[in-house]
Amino acid sequence: MKRESPVFTLVGEATPGLGGLMRELKAVLEAKGYRYEENPDTPRLVLNQITAENPRPYRRKAQGTLVISFLETAQMPPDPIASLYPYLVRALSNQMVLYVPGEGAHFLTLELGHYLEPDGPGFAERVYERIRPIASSTLVVNNRFDPDLEPELWQGDELTRALSRAGAKLAEWDLLPAPFPIEEILSPEDLRHVKRLYGIGGLSYGNLSVRKDAKRFWMSASGVDKGNMREVGRDFLLVKDYDARENLMALSVPPGIEPRRVSVDAIEHWMIYREHPTVGAIIHVHAWMEEAPATQFNYPCGSYQLAEAVAEKVREAKDPSRAIVGLKNHGLTITGRSLDDILERIEGRLLKTVPMT
Repeated sequence: MKRESPVFTLVGEATPGLGGLMRELKAVLEAKGYRYEENPDTPRLVLNQITAENPRPYRRKAQGTLVISFLETAQMPPDPIASLYPYLVRALSNQMVLYVPGEGAHFLTLELGHYLEPDGPGFAERVYERIRPIASSTLVVNNRFDPDLEPELWQGDELTRALSRAGAKLAEWDLLPAPFPIEEILSPEDLRHVKRLYGIGGLSYGNLSVRKDAKRFWMSASGVDKGNMREVGRDFLLVKDYDARENLMALSVPPGIEPRRVSVDAIEHWMIYREHPTVGAIIHVHAWMEEAPATQFNYPCGSYQLAEAVAEKVREAKDPSRAIVGLKNHGLTITGRSLDDILERIEGRLLKTVPMT
């Protein structure tokens, strides 16, 4: 059966310098097998052309649509992350590209990644290679909440209390940052749209989980204050499976509660726990350790491809139950036999600045 070409579209109005790049990038995408449509209902990829005066968002109709916003400027601002991150969020983008004619393209990601692709021969092709991991990713962000959690777990257990202690320790180390208050950046309407589309409660980096049994694990919820986790179904959730047919994570929750969604990295943790019975806990932080083996591509959080890439590096580790894996331009995923095991191994060894390449 022939596979359909992924559909992409361009929206917004290109500024003079950006127009040439977008024409070249469109040609590269078509040469790589993407199909351009002017007004598709649910495109795979959207190239959103914005201006500083009007960072207009593309309002997705489906979670499978990935948006990359492009902005042209005469020069790079002195503090690019602080200056440009609000535009990335306001434009509801998975990634933003700041184009400086004659200099190149600066890439900014939701994880605070920032790196430059210099102008010159083959520029559009190199820009495509930068955005390809996002353009080709499949997000696993949907959840199914089954009210089948055992009554004895409605108030948590020793494992959820261990998650609370570990979260408080990571917060004490300042490893769970929220880069910008999303509620102050987005309009109430756009904030509701983002929460509905991705099931987030805010921007809060990092997550942690602990194995419950052979098939299940407790994990921090998306967007919560991980330094103050207390409530089952709201602060941490019991993940019981990945439903490949529906492409969602299946969760057990207490009846009568309005649950938050689990962290978008649940698919990654699920893969690791299923393959390695000796892994008892996993922590993900936006920090770095020297000489950590790293994934090759900068896949977005919550994508099946990122989960596969991390699982491969854990598999290659000398001891998968105590692996340290670098996620390119993103952070670290660390496995351990327990949460305390991980915390003891990383204390005092983490670099808060993730290298961008």
